[in-house]
Amino acid sequence: MILVTGANGSLGSATLAALHARGASATGGSRTPKDGMRHLDFDDPADIDLAGVSTLVLVSAGYAEDDQVVRRHGAVLDAAVRDGVRHVIYTSLTGAGDHLGFALAHRATERLVRACGMQWTILRNGLYAELFGGLLMWTGDGVESAFGDGALAAVARADLAEAAAAVAADPARHGGRVYELTGTPITAAQVAEQLEVPCHTIDLGEYRRRLLSVPELLPFQPPMLISIATSVRHGFLDGSGPDLADILGRPIRDPLATAVAAASAVRPPARAVDR
Repeated sequence: MILVTGANGSLGSATLAALHARGASATGGSRTPKDGMRHLDFDDPADIDLAGVSTLVLVSAGYAEDDQVVRRHGAVLDAAVRDGVRHVIYTSLTGAGDHLGFALAHRATERLVRACGMQWTILRNGLYAELFGGLLMWTGDGVESAFGDGALAAVARADLAEAAAAVAADPARHGGRVYELTGTPITAAQVAEQLEVPCHTIDLGEYRRRLLSVPELLPFQPPMLISIATSVRHGFLDGSGPDLADILGRPIRDPLATAVAAASAVRPPARAVDR
């Protein structure tokens, strides 16, 4: 049986759905399980039960500080070894993302995966096109971003989910492989052009000031978002490759259309014109 962790999250739920569409015997695990999922709490190692699981899709539990993330991943990998899991598939971060503020936890987890004694596959996912579109900031007459003229080799989350499902459905073909799953480079200006609005660039200092004023962001999140902006702005995340299309066996989804849809979804409603 295949088990997908984080199955209530966006990537985990899409991966589980893609596995079910393939007719695979798969279930999900979550701290808040539903629909027959297993209860998995990575912060409670004694609670992690992977009995009967042959292939584990470990979706990164990255919503925390690095030490907590690595500790969580180590706990589930220890449980996988204990319970006889044969193959682990880890959703990591593109190799070009080493400049990002959340890369360390991914690279540390990759080390744990390689050393765990199970068969393994590492999926180095590019940044989501949905994220790129969602990070554009709407103003009165268009959008603003801190990306400058830089491009991101963005990828639709659905493609990454289908790729994870394809690997999990036939893990023996992918043992010991590290895949770079990036998309087609897109820019903020291209998204704005599709939205038919102007695109304005703000500097990184202004972006940081805005992020630090958002009370909903946890302390580690503004530096992560700044690292995305500066890495895109200075051309560190614009490289693409064939791995994703090769795994999918088809062309990838258009990341520009995906980013445009994400930006449109957060577009504020037009204000009524006073008469």
